[in-house]
Amino acid sequence: MGIQRLIARLQLKPAQSLALSFLGTILLGTVLLKLPFSSAAGKSTSLIDALFTATSATCVTGLVVVDTPTHFSTFGQVVILLLIQAGGLGIMTLSTSLALIFGRQMGLRSKLAMQNVLDQVDVEGMKSLIIYILKMTLVIEVIGAVLLFLHWRGSFGELKAAYLAIFHSVSAFCNAGFSLFSNSFVSYKYDLVLNIIITFLIILGGIGFTVVADIQHTWFGRGRSSKPASLTIHTKLVLTVTALLLLVGTLAIFFGEYHNCLQGVPWTKRLLCSYFQSVTARTAGFNTLDIGKLTNVTLFIIAVLMFIGASPGSTGGGIKTSTVGILVLFVRAMFRGQEKIELFNRTAPLDVVRKAVCVTLLSAALVCLLMFPLLATQKANFIQLLFEAVSAFGTVGLSTGITPKLTLTGKLAIAFLIFAGRIGHLTVAFAVGRRRRPPGISYPEARVMVG
Repeated sequence: MGIQRLIARLQLKPAQSLALSFLGTILLGTVLLKLPFSSAAGKSTSLIDALFTATSATCVTGLVVVDTPTHFSTFGQVVILLLIQAGGLGIMTLSTSLALIFGRQMGLRSKLAMQNVLDQVDVEGMKSLIIYILKMTLVIEVIGAVLLFLHWRGSFGELKAAYLAIFHSVSAFCNAGFSLFSNSFVSYKYDLVLNIIITFLIILGGIGFTVVADIQHTWFGRGRSSKPASLTIHTKLVLTVTALLLLVGTLAIFFGEYHNCLQGVPWTKRLLCSYFQSVTARTAGFNTLDIGKLTNVTLFIIAVLMFIGASPGSTGGGIKTSTVGILVLFVRAMFRGQEKIELFNRTAPLDVVRKAVCVTLLSAALVCLLMFPLLATQKANFIQLLFEAVSAFGTVGLSTGITPKLTLTGKLAIAFLIFAGRIGHLTVAFAVGRRRRPPGISYPEARVMVG
């Protein structure tokens, strides 16, 4: 609520409000993580490491420069957990939810700001959507925590199992990738139950709040109504692209590591590891395979999945699944000589196509731009640095192991990529740019040769 008051007083544009809310939370998290009792050793964490960790947690990324379970105390780990929860829901979503709970109304400026967070068009329905998001998040995270607790209770004891369950349920659903195991889930790579629970949470968090709401309303919320309901075009596109990416990613990793990390392993376990890594590659950043030992082919495949990322209105980053879907349909339309882009017996508006192209180009340009300081200052090879940069931009958190070895310049570059990837590429442009008035005259068209 304090964030809302500050934004109202400053009279900021919605995109600037979103950026400011994340920056404020990151700075608060940095201060808390730098406190001596946030460290297991009782010593103050360096400023850059505290800032990097706070940025990674708030932007639900999972890249770390220090080992979370051994470097941070229980207090520090709880701070990280709270940053993940706030960042996963969206700082403004959380603050707006609290305001609504206490009976305060949403102003137009708050609704416009929330549009940037949730990537929604319907401003008037924002209040009900935010309340639904809060309820849905709590229900899913509690279910995930209970299932993980029951699974771990026999191995760790009830108190520690409960703590681990809550932390990893929140981290998985928010697609954060932070783990209280130093090797992530490598020790559990053949644990079918754990793999199913974690990937279930990741997928629900990654497909977007509106998609989950649409599925619930369409398939489970009709009650006695006999009128057939249909999923929205957005939901159909997201589910189709998500399913295809999971299938292609699983098969690509399966064959890419067939004679490497998965050599000599039964095919069912190979498939399980490949599936888990395919799910986490686009959003979460957990791993059951040693990323540093993967082949360059597999690293490149995972980098592509990380660049695509999750879906609009979700806790994940990347250019989003719907963006890729629109671009593929755009190319298909061009090959067929069609002027309009058709999907599920509907036509995609031109502004959606423009946004998809803009997001993709801006994202690629941002990663390429930040690669220059990384290549100039780091000792790692090109594929490792590219993998790290794309992982940061997609707020995924997978790493070949070079993150703790980054120089100050490298850490700052990666932290900026994490921040830009979380708040949105168009949001960055809108936050710093000025809206231009439409020109009073229109010039004649001119043909330009391309390709």
